[in-house]
Amino acid sequence: MSKMHSNHPFHLVNYSPWPLTGALSTLTLMAGLIYWFYNFSLILCSLGLTITLLTMYQWWRDISRESTYQGYHTYKVTLSLRWGMILFIVSEIFFFIAFFWAFFHNNLTPSILIGSNWPPTAIHPFNPFQIPLLNTIILLTSGITVTWAHMSILENNFTQTTFSLTLTVILGIYFTLLQAYEYMEASFTIADSIYGTSFFLATGFHGFHVIVGTTFLLICLLRHLKNSFSSNHHFGLEAAAWYWHFVDVVWLFLYTVMYWWSS
Repeated sequence: MSKMHSNHPFHLVNYSPWPLTGALSTLTLMAGLIYWFYNFSLILCSLGLTITLLTMYQWWRDISRESTYQGYHTYKVTLSLRWGMILFIVSEIFFFIAFFWAFFHNNLTPSILIGSNWPPTAIHPFNPFQIPLLNTIILLTSGITVTWAHMSILENNFTQTTFSLTLTVILGIYFTLLQAYEYMEASFTIADSIYGTSFFLATGFHGFHVIVGTTFLLICLLRHLKNSFSSNHHFGLEAAAWYWHFVDVVWLFLYTVMYWWSS
């Protein structure tokens, strides 16, 4: 439906191809991943990833235009976006609760199939005071810098917002690189008993959320450099900060349970 003059504050969106291309590209990406696992070919996976990234860029571009230049994100719309983000984060919390539930179920009552021990026999957990502790410090620091960015935009301080957001993105990338290095140096795999499965699923999905959050913050940085945010109109940055704090809190639980407890 085209945008017309109306007597209500709600946004009736125009027809958009991006939900369709997003669904098809995600299907292609998942099929490509399965094909890669079995046939060691990245052609289909690369195609799905490319279309997904192009869809993300163009969809994000359209939403930024609606918010910044077309004035469609009124107070009522922004309020709905806030509740949507809150409910999304709540759903993500329950997503991770499932992993912790599985971990504690096997941790507190280890099966005889894994030697009635936790960690299972022949599993050598990571030292929690090496890379995991460094990653904890990195994420906690990034939580401070993203809060600094939010406070700076509230004061219309362009320079400090740019610096703190850039620092947060760098810390997010650094965390991801360290976790990738940790995975390469691991003495066990996702196929090594329930311990390996629980560990790599929980920390791997968290790592994926870090990548998503870093991308979210990078988009906010680019929008900020284009003067898309102001002290009273910056929900995109605020939502990114909420998401990043959620990622921080989940990591604290992961570090305590998956690394320190299991060691």
